[in-house]
Amino acid sequence: MLSQEIRRAFLQYFKKQGHAIVPSSPVVPHDDPTLLFINAGMNQFKDVFLGKSKRDYTRATTTQKCIRVGGKHNDLENVGHTSRHLTFFEMLGNFSFGDYFKKDAIGYAWDVTQHVFGFDPDKIWVSVFRDDDEAFALWEKHIPSKRIVRFGEKENFWAMGDTGPCGPCSELLFDRGDTYGPAKSPVEDATGERYLEFWNLVFMQFSRDASGKMENLPKQSIDTGAGLERVVSLRMGVDDVFKTDILRGLIAQVEEISGKKYEGEAPFHVIADHIRSLSFAIADGVQPSNTDRGYVLRKILRRAVRYGRMLGLQKPFLAQVFPRLNSLMGDDFPELKAAKGRIEEILTLEEEAFIRTLTRGGQLLGQVIERSKEKKKISGDDAFKLKDTYGFPLEEVMLIAKDEDLTVDLPRYEALEEEAKEKSRKAHKQATQEFDQNFFNDFTRTHKPCVFEGYQKIALDAHVIGMVVDGQFTDEIKEGQEGLVILDHTPFYAEMGGQVGDTGTIGKFQVYDCTAPFPGVIAHLGKMGAGTLRKNEKVHAAVDEVRRKEIQNNHTATHLLHWALQKVLGTHIKQAGSLVDEKRLRFDFSHHKAMTTDELRTIENMVNEKIRGDQPVNTYEIKYEEAQKRNDIKQFFGEKYGDKVRVIDIDYSKELCGGTHTKSTGTIGLFKIAKESSIAAGVRRIEAVTGKYAEMYVQQEEDLLQNLAQMLKSPVQSMTEKLQMLLDENKLLTQELKAFRKGQLKGLIESCLSRKEKVGGISLIATEVSISSEELTEFANDLMMQLKSGVVALGAKVGERCQLLVAVSADLVEKQVSAAGLIKEAAPLIQGGGGGKQNLAQAGGKDPHGLPKALDKIRHLLAKA
Repeated sequence: MLSQEIRRAFLQYFKKQGHAIVPSSPVVPHDDPTLLFINAGMNQFKDVFLGKSKRDYTRATTTQKCIRVGGKHNDLENVGHTSRHLTFFEMLGNFSFGDYFKKDAIGYAWDVTQHVFGFDPDKIWVSVFRDDDEAFALWEKHIPSKRIVRFGEKENFWAMGDTGPCGPCSELLFDRGDTYGPAKSPVEDATGERYLEFWNLVFMQFSRDASGKMENLPKQSIDTGAGLERVVSLRMGVDDVFKTDILRGLIAQVEEISGKKYEGEAPFHVIADHIRSLSFAIADGVQPSNTDRGYVLRKILRRAVRYGRMLGLQKPFLAQVFPRLNSLMGDDFPELKAAKGRIEEILTLEEEAFIRTLTRGGQLLGQVIERSKEKKKISGDDAFKLKDTYGFPLEEVMLIAKDEDLTVDLPRYEALEEEAKEKSRKAHKQATQEFDQNFFNDFTRTHKPCVFEGYQKIALDAHVIGMVVDGQFTDEIKEGQEGLVILDHTPFYAEMGGQVGDTGTIGKFQVYDCTAPFPGVIAHLGKMGAGTLRKNEKVHAAVDEVRRKEIQNNHTATHLLHWALQKVLGTHIKQAGSLVDEKRLRFDFSHHKAMTTDELRTIENMVNEKIRGDQPVNTYEIKYEEAQKRNDIKQFFGEKYGDKVRVIDIDYSKELCGGTHTKSTGTIGLFKIAKESSIAAGVRRIEAVTGKYAEMYVQQEEDLLQNLAQMLKSPVQSMTEKLQMLLDENKLLTQELKAFRKGQLKGLIESCLSRKEKVGGISLIATEVSISSEELTEFANDLMMQLKSGVVALGAKVGERCQLLVAVSADLVEKQVSAAGLIKEAAPLIQGGGGGKQNLAQAGGKDPHGLPKALDKIRHLLAKA
């Protein structure tokens, strides 16, 4: 397979040139919350280029998995409509971190172009930055100067941001010939169709300051990127990336599943591309949801499903496409094979959920599209209704609009959205008191940071350096006043990372919470007891030791739970939030379905086994760049770490964590899971208790069993048999009751039939009946079966309310007798409203005394019919 050959040959070439082969990073950025997904080969080396971290190598090569679906790199809406756009692609790259520079980078690129990519050197053109004479001269050693062109900053200058590393670029272009345009050089090729760029060499040469001034970097670096799919399309001589081997193989699978022959249609392109983004993202730990990356993934999946329906695929199908992807790319990306079952399961669950949404809102969606075609625009009201009623987000409506060659009335949609938000704000208005970020600015300029010493001590002597009462700094806190105290150093842990703040005392000041509202500030919130606390006073600060130990036990138990979850459910488990206090622990994690009883029991047993093992809990600090290199230490996406990080090491479980922990696992005592639930799509929550609270939980469970045993008059060991006997008995009695009721209703049907009357030539049964609202529809159907042709109008009192039902036989419906019409006229007489179909309609009302008048109204209407 050509893609695989080029991928492997590229990596091996650079390995021979002294480059380390670095595996592709996950498509989820580890330490860059500004990125939704990895979208370039250099992303994983960003900190190396910025000098924030070092690696064991100064040369590297990768084939990076990339997804472009957000921000300025958003190709989603174009996929399927062009021959080039993809949401998932591979970026081949070679990198130098202060090692080689332009000369070698250009030499390697020329060598690879000919001997790895296999391109005809006479078809290669090169562009350089307009002022980069050095690069121009270096290229002249390889190709004629007439095939080297200069471009400006827009085309051939790269910058990481407004300030920082930047430098000129050099692009390699392939001349596809006259078929793609008459341009004689890339300068004349405005569309870029004839001279197709396939490799970009970035020379990180300068550092730019805020004024725009540029100076040479002390260590100049190289970052290159070549899109594998484009390289393969040029090598194969095809004008469409979807004709390349991997994508064409996926299209063949779609052909097989759909039974439709591929002739260049967009639905095949969309599915072939989207299955790659979906599968790789899920393999790397992302799950479809309503927020952030998960929302983007859900949008991709839903777009694939909608295009699948254009091929007649009405049932979940993506899991049937995945095996072909696995066979095409699984050897070079083993994470696909490792996550096969989970990928297929999540794809199917998500498709089923979306199909249910389409079933509910699909009819409206079809109507909206149809009525929008004349004006070529979906109205803001329709777009808002699709979102508000059926859960189609605006971005999805806009994608649908593009696919149907329509636009959306955004100003009207936004106005309706703002109205809805305003209603919500009024309905949920609440006041919160928080310190403004600037409140502590001046304080931190004149005071040293508060030092936390709570890892080693639970009590110490300190000095009061600041106090706040009623939102103002003060020099004293008097008896009975509530306030905030700041010390020069403290044993109190400030709420952070899911762990609650410590409580205790500062002299006579009772601390009921501890927070870190501003860098360098640890705030002790509480109430003054007897006496007065003054600024600069020396005080004794003491943490509530018993409570701290319980919190520590729960925090360490959380780490054990995280370890066990990954062992039982898989390495895709990622922490999505936590809460640790003295009474319980709560752990949120990414997982796509509810856990089974067996899974929960296994996890509970594993944690308790480790507790009984009484393993030491070690804590130590290491450099963050060292932690990044270690796969055995858990880190969390989006977290900002300093130069040094704290490791909680329990041998088999290692995590970066700033919280407080017990000295050994044995002090936890007992671990018990109290609840497992869903808190969002793709996110589960486990709530658990430890130590004495776990014992209390077990005792409550035992008390419940004893109470049930007493109620059942049975020993606990025999409760199951006794309960089953009672259920069987109840089932038998229910069947007997139904049979008795059926007999009663049969008699009532005969009674109603005896009251049949003729009104305007129509057989009518109009009467009040003593049956429940649940029985009313079935009773009316049974009555109509006996009547065969006519109208059935039934009234039933339900407590202080009433129900009115009208049924019309099929022959009378054809004669324009409408049950819905009759109900509409009669319902006001019972102070109610309702509706239905032509053959059956119902209304609920507040006035049971109006039933006789409502039935008479129906008689009157039929007499006039």
